[in-house]
Amino acid sequence: MISMWIAQTSAAADTSCAGGGQGWLLDPELVVPNHALSLKKGAVVPWAKSNPPSPYYMQVLESLGKAYDFGLDTPWQDLPGAVQQIILHGTGGMPVELTFKDGKRTYTTHKAFEGVIGNLNRRMLQTESAWMREELGKYQTAQPCETCHGARLRPEPLAVKIAGEDISMSAQRSVADALDWFSTLDEKLNDTQRQIAKAILKEINERLGFLNNVGLDYLNLNRTSGTLSGGESQRIRLASQIGSGLSGVLYVLDEPSIGLHQRDNDRLLATLKRLRDLGNTVIVVEHDEDAIRHADYVVDMGPGAGVHGGEIVAEGTLKQVLANKKSLTAAYLTGAKKIEVPAHRRPGNGFDLVLKGARANNLQNVTATIPLGTFTCVTGLSGSGKSSLIIDTLYASAARVLNGARLVAGPHDSLSGLEHCDKVIDIDQSPIGRTPRSNPATYTGAFTVIRDWFAGLPEAQARGYKPGRFSFNVKGGRCETCTGDGLIKIEMHFLPDVYVTCETCHGKRYNRETLEVKFKGMSIADVLDMTVEDAAEFFKAVPAIRDKMAMLVRVGLGYIKVGQQATTLSGGEAQRVKLAKELSRRSTGQTLYILDEPTTGLHFEDVRKLLEVLQALVDQGNSVVVIEHNLDVIKTADYILDLGPEGGVKGGEIVAAGTPEQVVKEKRSFTGQYLAPLLAG
Repeated sequence: MISMWIAQTSAAADTSCAGGGQGWLLDPELVVPNHALSLKKGAVVPWAKSNPPSPYYMQVLESLGKAYDFGLDTPWQDLPGAVQQIILHGTGGMPVELTFKDGKRTYTTHKAFEGVIGNLNRRMLQTESAWMREELGKYQTAQPCETCHGARLRPEPLAVKIAGEDISMSAQRSVADALDWFSTLDEKLNDTQRQIAKAILKEINERLGFLNNVGLDYLNLNRTSGTLSGGESQRIRLASQIGSGLSGVLYVLDEPSIGLHQRDNDRLLATLKRLRDLGNTVIVVEHDEDAIRHADYVVDMGPGAGVHGGEIVAEGTLKQVLANKKSLTAAYLTGAKKIEVPAHRRPGNGFDLVLKGARANNLQNVTATIPLGTFTCVTGLSGSGKSSLIIDTLYASAARVLNGARLVAGPHDSLSGLEHCDKVIDIDQSPIGRTPRSNPATYTGAFTVIRDWFAGLPEAQARGYKPGRFSFNVKGGRCETCTGDGLIKIEMHFLPDVYVTCETCHGKRYNRETLEVKFKGMSIADVLDMTVEDAAEFFKAVPAIRDKMAMLVRVGLGYIKVGQQATTLSGGEAQRVKLAKELSRRSTGQTLYILDEPTTGLHFEDVRKLLEVLQALVDQGNSVVVIEHNLDVIKTADYILDLGPEGGVKGGEIVAAGTPEQVVKEKRSFTGQYLAPLLAG
């Protein structure tokens, strides 16, 4: 029923944005991302991107400087607002004297200046180059449609109102608010309207109730699907299945607890039990302790991961699994193995990051302090504003200053303390590559050293092979049938593309001559097919390769293949590959690391290994900020920022801040309530 409220038909949709509710416009904050730079040093990024900057554009700026009395050495932030507007948006039709030098010739023109934004818009409209459109598109952001202001509909359908509200006003509500509004709507209707609406309201209220029960009460009804996390999408599908009322169905869910606070997780488990009680079978792939303890039947896979796994270690009721001595899962559930609470909390290095007045999304003018030199956890219910605060605001703002990134930070007043950091690194769960050519070896840089090593072997030298011979990205040594992919893509037109193993190289990626060059009896294809831990042993005499492999082992990825295709890695695995790459670099002791739910998809033992790595980073003087729901991680933190108290419009505040021992004393903190038993014993 809710889907009926989203404009999809050409008859009702606003024509300016085609029902999307937003348009892509050039953003001044992306055009001039670093306000501390001067025009001469490249403040206007699209005009200064060439190296050296385009003489034409620099001469335009020099002419404007003479006309409006400003210097090109002045930082952008120190230029008068009127001057900034002229540079960005032009002279509004007023002619200005522009002087250009072409070799020995100097000439002057009098014409209106279109401004940087106007220049980029014109180039975007005139170009036929897809590459140029993509390049200019980097300076655009999605902004509400100027005609419908995000309502997505034309004035005619918006004129139809119920209880004083049009359809877009109701769609902008969160699930929880919409449930409150619709559940009391019949009180605002007359008898005739109530009779018409009775059946419809019943369906709407039931569906909103299902969404509420799976922990999605904070989502707005008009939230676009592309902005939903995997866990949120999965729970929406789960809610729709509950609404169907079917029985005799087999449901399979892969980690539905992803992104859920422990309080919301309790609601999710109750929902899964309800599905079971309707007469269905529910199979859940999970690492969450509560989910395992509530299961009627448990199947524990192992004993290790990758080549060390693939067996059923234990199965049966929880009691039967806990009695199995071979099960690593059982060892953590019984307390035989556990992640210990640290003996002491680090106080930090005496410096703080202070973010003032953060107002992105649902944040309510938040001021947050993060002590540097600590392991800080940012906690709170789903939708409480954690990502808005840390990723959208803190990281984006820090990256602009420290890394020169072109990111638009969420609205805030100031961010101080960055002078005590040399760089900021966001280690997220996005893929390390989107094609089969990307793999852990190429991403970490180990493959370059491996290619050089094979090129240096006597057999390769005798044949005149260079390092490029051992690359599957260039002609020469690769298999040309599959162009080095090892796979052949078969287009299925209306169905997803299918990949089959290349019949020429049988997935080895290289031609016969290249594979004849071997080290210790292994070709380069054999090396790519090794597990990371085997490669660390195989190259133990080659430090440049061994150390990169050892770092992957250290973050718990010893089981993956050296050349495993990036498209087959999970989000958690991709994140740990990125972490291993960062760890292999020389530490400066002043880096700010930011991770968003790094324990997603991790077993208790993997969480322990990950924590060892993160704590070691802090021991070296770095600062680590983690957005997390996992209580085993939270209890090991030096400092906690707990957001809430609820999600969505009822969140966006800092409920508690301090050590875990201090947070558990705050009665409004749901995190503190669930954390208290772990600290008590």
